[in-house]
Amino acid sequence: MTPQQRGVRSRRLTVVAAALVASAALACGPGFAAGAGVTRVADPPAPTPAVPAPPATAQTPAPQAPVPLAPAPQTPVPLAPEPPAPQNPAPQPPAPVTPAPVPPAVTPAPGTPAPSTPASSTPAPAPPQRPAFGAYLDYGPLGVARMAQLSTWLGGAELRVGHTYLPGDRWSNIEGRPGFLDVWAHWRREKADRMLVLNVPMMERNEDGVSDAEVRRLLRRGADGEFDQHFKALAERLVELNVPDTVLVLGWEMNGITYTHRCGPDPEAWKTYWNRIVTAMRSVPGQAFKFDFAPSRGRDAVPWTQCYPGDDTVDIVGMDSYDQPSGLTFEEQVKEPYGLQAHVDFAEKHGKAISYPEWGLFRNGDNATYMRGMLGWMDAHKPLYNTLTDYCPHGVWQCRQNPQASEVYRAVLSGRPAVPTLLPSPPAPSAQPATPQPVTPQPVGQPVPQPSPSAAPARCSPLNLGDWVEYWLGGKLCVRLDWYSRRH
Repeated sequence: MTPQQRGVRSRRLTVVAAALVASAALACGPGFAAGAGVTRVADPPAPTPAVPAPPATAQTPAPQAPVPLAPAPQTPVPLAPEPPAPQNPAPQPPAPVTPAPVPPAVTPAPGTPAPSTPASSTPAPAPPQRPAFGAYLDYGPLGVARMAQLSTWLGGAELRVGHTYLPGDRWSNIEGRPGFLDVWAHWRREKADRMLVLNVPMMERNEDGVSDAEVRRLLRRGADGEFDQHFKALAERLVELNVPDTVLVLGWEMNGITYTHRCGPDPEAWKTYWNRIVTAMRSVPGQAFKFDFAPSRGRDAVPWTQCYPGDDTVDIVGMDSYDQPSGLTFEEQVKEPYGLQAHVDFAEKHGKAISYPEWGLFRNGDNATYMRGMLGWMDAHKPLYNTLTDYCPHGVWQCRQNPQASEVYRAVLSGRPAVPTLLPSPPAPSAQPATPQPVTPQPVGQPVPQPSPSAAPARCSPLNLGDWVEYWLGGKLCVRLDWYSRRH
C-alpha cells in the first residue's frame, strides 16, 4: 500500500471513529463522561503485582493505596501509579467499540477507597522442615565429600549440618591449624542455611590419661586465664574463614572420665575456665558463635548439672546419647536420672535450645528399637541440630554390622512411609541380643582415620606414616615387593 492510500484511509477511519464515539456517548446518557467533558472509552487496568486484574465492568478508579505489608504512611501511595488519562484522547479505531448501552459508572466520593482485588496474595507458608541433621563422617576433607554420598543414600535428603573435631593433642591444633578447617568453611559458605558444628577441646593432651590431680591443676591454671590466647586465636581463625556463626561444642562429655577437659576433679574451676574461654572468644570482632554445653547422657562420673557454667555463656544445651549401657531400653534412657527427659526439662527451664551432637548405636548391637525411638524423640522435641556418629559400632551407613537400625534410619530420613515414634509398638527382639564386638570405640574427639575401601595392590606393602602425614598425602603410601625383580 502506497503512503498516499494510507493517508486517505486514515482520514476516513478518523471521521467514522469520531461519529461512532459521539453516538455512543449520546446513547449512554449522563454519567459516562468523566471530568470536565472528557469522554473515556476505557482506562488501562490498575497494575497489580503477580495477580492479573479482573475485567472491569465499570470505570472505577484504581485504589490509591494497596494493603501494605508494613504500617502504611499517612499519605497512601499505590504500588505503581495509574497511567493518567490523556487530556486530548486520540480517536479510537472502530473495531473494538460496540455502540451499545453501558450502565452508568458509579463514581465514589472523594477519599472513599474503592473495593478491589488485593494487590498480591500472601505466599503460602513453607512446609515445616525436620530438625537440621547431619553425621560425623570423617574429620578432614573426606568428611565433606562423604556428606554428598550419604545424601544420595538417603534419597536426596539434605544434610544441613557439617560436624568435625579439632585435634586435642597440642595447642597449635586447638587454635585451628592453617588449612585444617578451610574445606569445612568452604562447605558452610556455599548455602546460607547450613550449620558448621566444631568440637573444641579445652585442654591439650586431651586423651592422654592425665590423672585427676593433674587435671585439677590444669583447670585452675585455665581459670586464671593462662590459656585464653589459644581460644582467642581460634576465634580469629574462624572469623578470618568467614564462618563466625560456627556452633562450638566446647569441652564435650565433661561429666565423664575420658578427657583431660573433664569437670569432675574441680567443677568450680571448670566452670570458671569455661566462662573465660567464652569471654575470650566473644571479644573477637565479627564473631557470632554459639556455645554448646554437651554432657553425656546419664550421671556418669559426676552429675552434669554440677558442671553447668551459667546461662550467660551457654547458647545450647546439648547431649551425647549413645545406646548404652548394655540392657538399658530406650524408655529407660528417657527416664533415667540426668537422662533424655531431664535434659529437655533443664534446657526449657533455662530458656535454651537443645542439640544432640553425638548419638548412635553401641552396647546393644544392631538395635532398631533404639534407632526408631531416638529419631522419634528428636522429631518430637525439635533440637537445633543432631549429628549421628557414623562409624562402627555406632553408625548406619559406613558400618555394615547394623543393617536393621540402618534401614530404620534410612526409611525415616529419606521420606519413606516409616514414621518415628517415641515408644515404638514392636517389642524388642526376643532373640539373643547381638554381642558387641570386643572393641573399645575410639573417642570421637580425637580424629580417627577411616579405613580406605580400596584394597592395596597385589604384592604391595603399605607404609604406616601416621594419621597426619597420610591426611596431607591423601592416603597411604605403598611399596611394591617386586621392585627388584622388575629391574632384572
